[in-house]
Amino acid sequence: MDAFESLISMLLRHQGYWTTPCFKVELTREDKQRIGRPSSPRWELDLIAYKGETNEVLMVECKSFLDSRGVLFRNRAFEPLKTYKLFADTTLLDVVQNRLRQQLEKGGTCAKSPKIKLCLAIGKLASRTDVEGLTSHFEARGWKLFGPDWVYDRLCAASEAGYENDVAFVVSKLLQRSKFPTASG
Repeated sequence: MDAFESLISMLLRHQGYWTTPCFKVELTREDKQRIGRPSSPRWELDLIAYKGETNEVLMVECKSFLDSRGVLFRNRAFEPLKTYKLFADTTLLDVVQNRLRQQLEKGGTCAKSPKIKLCLAIGKLASRTDVEGLTSHFEARGWKLFGPDWVYDRLCAASEAGYENDVAFVVSKLLQRSKFPTASG
């Protein structure tokens, strides 16, 4: 799991979700034919999160892009589109969601008929991104967007919680300190 996925996982745990990184969705031969990838291995999701209280499963794709231009969305589409396969290909999304639901139910990982939502966690947005368009695009499809402001706000909230032995959590606490004590006290 990469560092950004680890961070998003920790932030979702603080919101009551159980999380699993690098989750492999088992696809059947028919599934692979339907999505046009007959030799594809299992489909890997960056992170899944489950909240028992609401029987909600989040399929979270993580795009930090911290030292690049950032996530770019304009003219009602992501650029480059191939980087956002689940968001661009409705057949692929349908197959992966259905297979994930079946896999989780069969394994007893969730209650029957969970609500599955596609989510995108973003570390940095490109300056030319149409933020309003991105937000409305996600709302219209029932998806969740965890943008840079969401990440920042949740990190600040995490810094106020009790101690947890997690690198992202510790860093959030350190960043929220107004000044560090000196060695001489």
